[in-house]
Amino acid sequence: MTADADTRVRLSKVIPAPPDTVFRAWTEPEEISRWSAPPGAMVAESRVALAAGGAWKIGMEDEDGVAHTAFGVYRKVDAPNRLVYTWDWEGEHSVGETGVTVEFLAEDGSTRVVVTHEGFPAAEAAEGHRQGWIACLELLAGLFED
Repeated sequence: MTADADTRVRLSKVIPAPPDTVFRAWTEPEEISRWSAPPGAMVAESRVALAAGGAWKIGMEDEDGVAHTAFGVYRKVDAPNRLVYTWDWEGEHSVGETGVTVEFLAEDGSTRVVVTHEGFPAAEAAEGHRQGWIACLELLAGLFED
Protein backbone atom coordinates (compact mmCIF):
# COMPACT_ATOMS: atom_id res chain seq x y z
CA MET A 1 0.00 0.00 0.00
CA THR A 2 1.21 3.49 -0.74
CA ALA A 3 -0.04 6.68 0.93
CA ASP A 4 0.43 10.43 1.13
CA ALA A 5 -1.50 13.03 3.10
CA ASP A 6 -1.65 16.75 3.88
CA THR A 7 -5.17 18.04 3.23
CA ARG A 8 -5.54 15.30 0.64
CA VAL A 9 -5.35 11.54 1.07
CA ARG A 10 -4.18 9.33 -1.77
CA LEU A 11 -3.84 5.58 -1.20
CA SER A 12 -3.50 2.54 -3.38
CA LYS A 13 -3.91 -1.12 -2.57
CA VAL A 14 -3.83 -4.21 -4.78
CA ILE A 15 -6.90 -6.37 -4.20
CA PRO A 16 -6.66 -10.00 -5.38
CA ALA A 17 -9.84 -9.96 -7.50
CA PRO A 18 -10.86 -8.56 -10.90
CA PRO A 19 -12.14 -4.96 -11.18
CA ASP A 20 -15.81 -5.86 -11.67
CA THR A 21 -15.79 -7.93 -8.47
CA VAL A 22 -14.02 -5.23 -6.45
CA PHE A 23 -16.33 -2.55 -7.88
CA ARG A 24 -19.36 -4.57 -6.72
CA ALA A 25 -17.84 -4.97 -3.25
CA TRP A 26 -17.47 -1.16 -3.14
CA THR A 27 -21.01 -0.41 -4.29
CA GLU A 28 -23.40 -3.15 -3.11
CA PRO A 29 -24.80 -2.55 0.39
CA GLU A 30 -24.45 -6.16 1.56
CA GLU A 31 -20.79 -6.17 0.50
CA ILE A 32 -20.04 -2.70 1.91
CA SER A 33 -21.14 -3.93 5.33
CA ARG A 34 -18.32 -6.52 5.26
CA TRP A 35 -15.41 -4.06 4.99
CA SER A 36 -16.36 -0.38 5.21
CA ALA A 37 -15.77 0.30 8.90
CA PRO A 38 -12.47 0.44 10.74
CA PRO A 39 -11.51 -2.32 13.21
CA GLY A 40 -13.62 -2.16 16.35
CA ALA A 41 -16.59 -0.77 14.43
CA MET A 42 -19.34 -2.39 12.40
CA VAL A 43 -21.55 -1.23 9.56
CA ALA A 44 -25.10 -1.01 10.89
CA GLU A 45 -26.63 0.45 7.73
CA SER A 46 -25.60 0.86 4.10
CA ARG A 47 -27.66 2.49 1.35
CA VAL A 48 -26.59 3.06 -2.24
CA ALA A 49 -28.33 4.69 -5.21
CA LEU A 50 -25.59 3.94 -7.73
CA ALA A 51 -26.05 6.62 -10.40
CA ALA A 52 -24.83 10.16 -10.94
CA GLY A 53 -26.89 12.27 -8.52
CA GLY A 54 -27.73 9.22 -6.39
CA ALA A 55 -27.14 9.28 -2.65
CA TRP A 56 -25.15 6.87 -0.52
CA LYS A 57 -24.99 6.43 3.25
CA ILE A 58 -22.98 4.21 5.59
CA GLY A 59 -23.96 4.09 9.25
CA MET A 60 -21.26 2.68 11.51
CA GLU A 61 -21.26 1.88 15.20
CA ASP A 62 -18.03 1.81 17.20
CA GLU A 63 -17.22 -0.59 20.05
CA ASP A 64 -18.77 1.86 22.55
CA GLY A 65 -22.05 1.92 20.62
CA VAL A 66 -21.47 5.43 19.27
CA ALA A 67 -22.94 5.99 15.80
CA HIS A 68 -20.91 7.55 12.98
CA THR A 69 -22.69 8.15 9.68
CA ALA A 70 -20.92 9.00 6.43
CA PHE A 71 -22.98 10.17 3.46
CA GLY A 72 -22.72 11.77 0.06
CA VAL A 73 -23.81 11.92 -3.54
CA TYR A 74 -22.35 10.15 -6.56
CA ARG A 75 -21.02 12.62 -9.14
CA LYS A 76 -19.76 10.04 -11.65
CA VAL A 77 -20.27 6.29 -11.94
CA ASP A 78 -18.17 4.51 -14.56
CA ALA A 79 -18.54 0.82 -13.65
CA PRO A 80 -16.21 -1.00 -13.09
CA ASN A 81 -13.52 1.63 -13.59
CA ARG A 82 -14.16 4.73 -11.50
CA LEU A 83 -16.39 6.36 -8.91
CA VAL A 84 -16.50 10.04 -7.96
CA TYR A 85 -18.60 11.10 -4.98
CA THR A 86 -18.93 13.58 -2.16
CA TRP A 87 -18.26 12.63 1.45
CA ASP A 88 -19.17 14.10 4.82
CA TRP A 89 -20.15 12.94 8.29
CA GLU A 90 -23.42 13.66 10.04
CA GLY A 91 -23.48 15.78 13.19
CA GLU A 92 -20.46 16.70 15.25
CA HIS A 93 -18.12 14.57 13.10
CA SER A 94 -18.68 16.76 10.01
CA VAL A 95 -15.57 18.20 8.38
CA GLY A 96 -17.58 19.74 5.55
CA GLU A 97 -18.15 18.21 2.15
CA THR A 98 -15.06 16.53 0.71
CA GLY A 99 -14.55 14.62 -2.52
CA VAL A 100 -13.61 11.00 -3.14
CA THR A 101 -12.40 9.46 -6.39
CA VAL A 102 -11.88 5.71 -6.53
CA GLU A 103 -10.19 4.06 -9.50
CA PHE A 104 -10.30 0.30 -10.10
CA LEU A 105 -7.31 -0.55 -12.30
CA ALA A 106 -6.78 -4.05 -13.71
CA GLU A 107 -3.34 -5.34 -12.74
CA ASP A 108 -2.18 -8.91 -13.41
CA GLY A 109 -5.50 -10.58 -12.56
CA SER A 110 -6.01 -8.30 -9.57
CA THR A 111 -7.24 -4.74 -9.09
CA ARG A 112 -5.24 -1.75 -7.95
CA VAL A 113 -7.70 0.41 -6.03
CA VAL A 114 -6.60 4.05 -5.92
CA VAL A 115 -8.50 6.24 -3.46
CA THR A 116 -8.09 10.01 -3.57
CA HIS A 117 -9.98 11.86 -0.82
CA GLU A 118 -9.55 15.63 -0.92
CA GLY A 119 -10.91 18.94 0.24
CA PHE A 120 -10.22 18.57 3.96
CA PRO A 121 -10.11 21.81 5.94
CA ALA A 122 -6.97 20.74 7.84
CA ALA A 123 -4.21 18.13 7.80
CA GLU A 124 -5.55 16.62 11.04
CA ALA A 125 -8.87 15.74 9.38
CA ALA A 126 -7.06 14.27 6.39
CA GLU A 127 -4.85 12.15 8.65
CA GLY A 128 -7.84 10.69 10.50
CA HIS A 129 -9.42 9.72 7.20
CA ARG A 130 -6.13 8.33 5.89
CA GLN A 131 -6.01 5.96 8.86
CA GLY A 132 -9.63 4.94 8.27
CA TRP A 133 -9.06 4.29 4.57
CA ILE A 134 -5.94 2.22 5.26
CA ALA A 135 -7.88 0.00 7.66
CA CYS A 136 -10.85 -0.35 5.33
CA LEU A 137 -8.69 -1.21 2.31
CA GLU A 138 -7.00 -3.93 4.35
CA LEU A 139 -10.42 -5.34 5.25
CA LEU A 140 -11.53 -5.14 1.60
CA ALA A 141 -8.43 -7.04 0.47
CA GLY A 142 -9.08 -9.63 3.18
CA LEU A 143 -12.43 -10.50 1.59
CA PHE A 144 -10.56 -11.93 -1.40
CA GLU A 145 -7.50 -13.51 0.16
CA ASP A 146 -7.33 -17.27 0.71
